[in-house]
Amino acid sequence: MVNHSRKRLVIGNWKMHGDTVFNSELLAGLRSGIADASNCDVAVCVPFPYLYQVRSLLEGSGVSWGAQDVSRHEKGAYTGEVSAGMLADFGCRWALVGHSERRSYHGESDQLVADKAAAALAAGITPVVCVGETLQEQEAGQTHAVIERQLAPVLALGADSLAKLVIAYEPVWAIGTGKTATPEQAQEVHAAIRRQLNAAGVGQVRVLYGGSVKASNAASLFTMPDIDGALVGGAALVASEFLSIAAAQASE
Repeated sequence: MVNHSRKRLVIGNWKMHGDTVFNSELLAGLRSGIADASNCDVAVCVPFPYLYQVRSLLEGSGVSWGAQDVSRHEKGAYTGEVSAGMLADFGCRWALVGHSERRSYHGESDQLVADKAAAALAAGITPVVCVGETLQEQEAGQTHAVIERQLAPVLALGADSLAKLVIAYEPVWAIGTGKTATPEQAQEVHAAIRRQLNAAGVGQVRVLYGGSVKASNAASLFTMPDIDGALVGGAALVASEFLSIAAAQASE
């Protein structure tokens, strides 16, 4: 049975893609088709330079927007960083924190991810906290231990903060590889995350799945009771594909 107590959320992560012309065409496609995805919340997380353009083109559309990272610092001598207050200036509702590419390429620690989540919350922005294991960790049977470790400093923020954030489970071995966890594999991990959240005194946090999500597999993923939506990579760069994911109907 599908759990309908949490409204589905589908977020597109553009990663380091886009230019002003491409963005304009993609966003026009989203605006024109968003009515077909009225059963869920839809958002895009875009590179910092395009936040002004995205705000201008999406205001009033029903599609919200956010950033792909945020500084843990409120302000100061931190060249190259972008604060949560700056993101709020551009109407950002969301900020990705702890994406596997930030963890692996930039050495972000679990504590830093939690600090970034706290900074986003302080500015009224919803952090989307990404967690997930590598192929080596999965094959070693360490999936649950890795995610428990990644979530520990986030859970330490307390129930009031946890109730305002989103968790995204992205198995690293499925990001950009074309491989996807089966719905049953994803559900097992989502259920374990839910147990951690429940133990921390929070019940209604949305937990998304990410990792080669496509229109062809979205409905089967959304059938799972603890999967509340998706964090979409490559497919978010094609308006029709992204909207098909958002509009996918989970079977009862």
